[in-house]
Amino acid sequence: MPQSILYDNTRLAVAKIINGGERLRSQMFAELQSHYLFEDRFGRPGKGNDKGKVEGLVGHVRRNFMTPLPVADSFDALNVRFLDACMKRRQAILRGQSTTIGERMQADTAAFMPLPLAPYDACHKVATRVSSLSLVRYRNNDYSVPTRYGHQEVLAKGYVGRVEIACRGETIATHARSYDKADFIYDPLHYLALLEHKSKALDQAAPLDDWCLADCVYRLRRLMEARMGNGGRREFIQVLRLMENFHQHQVEQAVTEALRLGAISFDAVKMLLLARLENRPDRLDLTFYPYLPAATVGATDPRAYLGLIANAGCKPVTAGVSA
Repeated sequence: MPQSILYDNTRLAVAKIINGGERLRSQMFAELQSHYLFEDRFGRPGKGNDKGKVEGLVGHVRRNFMTPLPVADSFDALNVRFLDACMKRRQAILRGQSTTIGERMQADTAAFMPLPLAPYDACHKVATRVSSLSLVRYRNNDYSVPTRYGHQEVLAKGYVGRVEIACRGETIATHARSYDKADFIYDPLHYLALLEHKSKALDQAAPLDDWCLADCVYRLRRLMEARMGNGGRREFIQVLRLMENFHQHQVEQAVTEALRLGAISFDAVKMLLLARLENRPDRLDLTFYPYLPAATVGATDPRAYLGLIANAGCKPVTAGVSA
């Protein structure tokens, strides 16, 4: 960590400039500074020459790393591209210097302060409350949390690409951040526990509208409801709840196998899922369970049923025709 850093008068760092040029730091910047313990310095407003080297580096990055305009699938992919460009730049030797940028950086690093054991959690924090619909509002968008946290106090943490929601120090939900307005970001898994008790609302549940499931899952539901009615719908929700602890594709593979075997039940899907994950056969092998008592079941002899006929005491009725 550098011992001092020169900043522009961005509102992220400076809440207000008072008489004499003194800066009142924003709460977010004060947290950052107290975590890393560096000294801050600020340029004069409208005086770009106070930080001319910074302006020059920004122009270099724009011309060499961002022209033409970069396109990436995510911020992570874009950062990987920029990191590769910076690593290549470290091999350059600038005019008037005898060593590479990377070698000079090693000399600068030797004068840095050691980093804290834990990094600073760089995010925007908002204390709020979960609504009756298990939604938390952050920056005019609503993000879902598990229904058991309804009406509780939570902390919403906004990062560049995601929003995390914590309750009593535990992260209870993570969503990709939306920059739209009045948007609803649902996780269908957050509502399954409630739907298990209100199974008739399964088809009207808005959080499940955009949930993409494999065709085998819908086929399993049709068979369960055809065989068990409302109980089959509730058991189907139990199958969906397996995705709370396992990946969706793993549950779908177990459902496919259950359909192939004709085992249309939650217990069958769960057993097949665990068997695949534990790399054991689907059938129960007692050699893996030595603590279970051994049982011997003999084959039934069909001749044993003849005794039932002999002891019935029934005489056959003979029909006759009188002459």
